[in-house]
Amino acid sequence: MAKSNVSYVCTECGWTGSKWYGRCPECGQWGTIEEFREAKPNPATTRTAAPGRTARTTASAVVSSAAQPITQIGTASVTRIPTGFGEFDRVLGGGIVPGSVVLIAGEPGIGKSTLLLETAGNVAKASSGAAQRNTALYISGEESQAQVRLRASRIGAVEENLLLASTTDLATALGLIEQHKPALAIVDSAQTIVSQDVDGISGGSTQVREVASALIDTAKSLDVPVLLVGHVTKDGSIAGPRTLEHLVDVVCQFEGDAQTALRMLRAVKNRFGPTDEVGCFDMSGIGIEEVTDPAGLFLSATDAPVEGTCVTFTLDGHRSLPVEVQALVTKSVLPTPRRAANGVDTNRIAMLVAVLYRHGGLALLTNDLYISTIAGGVAKEPACDLAICAALASAATHVPIAKTTCAIGEISLTGQVRPVPRLEYRLREAARLGFTTAIVPPLRTPVHVDGLAVVQVQSLKDALEAMRLTKRAK
Repeated sequence: MAKSNVSYVCTECGWTGSKWYGRCPECGQWGTIEEFREAKPNPATTRTAAPGRTARTTASAVVSSAAQPITQIGTASVTRIPTGFGEFDRVLGGGIVPGSVVLIAGEPGIGKSTLLLETAGNVAKASSGAAQRNTALYISGEESQAQVRLRASRIGAVEENLLLASTTDLATALGLIEQHKPALAIVDSAQTIVSQDVDGISGGSTQVREVASALIDTAKSLDVPVLLVGHVTKDGSIAGPRTLEHLVDVVCQFEGDAQTALRMLRAVKNRFGPTDEVGCFDMSGIGIEEVTDPAGLFLSATDAPVEGTCVTFTLDGHRSLPVEVQALVTKSVLPTPRRAANGVDTNRIAMLVAVLYRHGGLALLTNDLYISTIAGGVAKEPACDLAICAALASAATHVPIAKTTCAIGEISLTGQVRPVPRLEYRLREAARLGFTTAIVPPLRTPVHVDGLAVVQVQSLKDALEAMRLTKRAK
């Protein structure tokens, strides 16, 4: 019998140690340390996933371990598998690489399972005419087959070549992958699959490591790509040991606000593509739809200029997104004026209000200030400072800013407008959306964008004068 030893694991963050603590040293939670016995698997034993698995794995390992000159290793036969979502493919670097393991993590209910089930349906539909490997396999450890079928009917992912399985046993999951050799395998999720070769609670560090290692071994030996769903902890980090993120090839974060339908997919780690790409999706009652042009989501639909609003452009990876900042300035009846912010940094608001008073000539220190973005947009980048100041000045002076004018720039404590990175990307996106005037910091090299008048300003006072916001607040 395999020798076992007592270990302690945190059920919240996956921390493991040889000593019990009342408070987890990693995440700081109380009462989450539990005892479990970890059995070291016997090297002589093998997983009983399917007959012949060990022989195939060993043969593959022998072939892959043979050293060859890098110039003799070809990549022409590697064809990425499209997911059916252009946004998903772009985040992955052009599609799914055969034999790769992709970890998709996100908050509960954010839409991870829906995105992957719809992806499996797209792959099964696209490969329906292929002669070989024309199936997609979806293995669920959280739902029954009938429940997955019900969700597939709702989102329109019912395909003849989409295979559904419900199991929490690792050997069974590996056996299904080896038996069908699908074009794409999805395992939902890593924390619900349990290996019988090692002890430990479901979702614990030992089990998660074993499950991930076995799936990676199968994916590499059979050249079957695997999409693996991962849970997250309270602070948003991926649950389980940190080695899980090191083992897989790609780590993606699926983010979004429960109050809005917008979802963002970001690549945190990618061995086959960039890590600064972001994909935009829209969550609806019939599934997830990709948003190829999210510009309209963050702008109001009114054509007439409204006081207290200003548009800026932020960078998210290679994508430039417009964000509309709205401000409301009222007289305060409280001893301490109220400051409410949504989508912007509250601490930065206090600094900008002081700079407006000192260098812009607007006294807003005794007013109640409300600053917000629309549709879940985020304006926490320093490049949004100028737009926030412009929105506050517009609300205070009751002078609206033209709908075709945008402001981009960082504000220093001295009132200077500082340069921002990759300004040309932002200006080209502004011109594409129909903006005709851009208030920007001084340019080191001239930037010419057709249809866009670029107004360079040295200071906050110059920017307010360019937008005609120098009138005193009423």
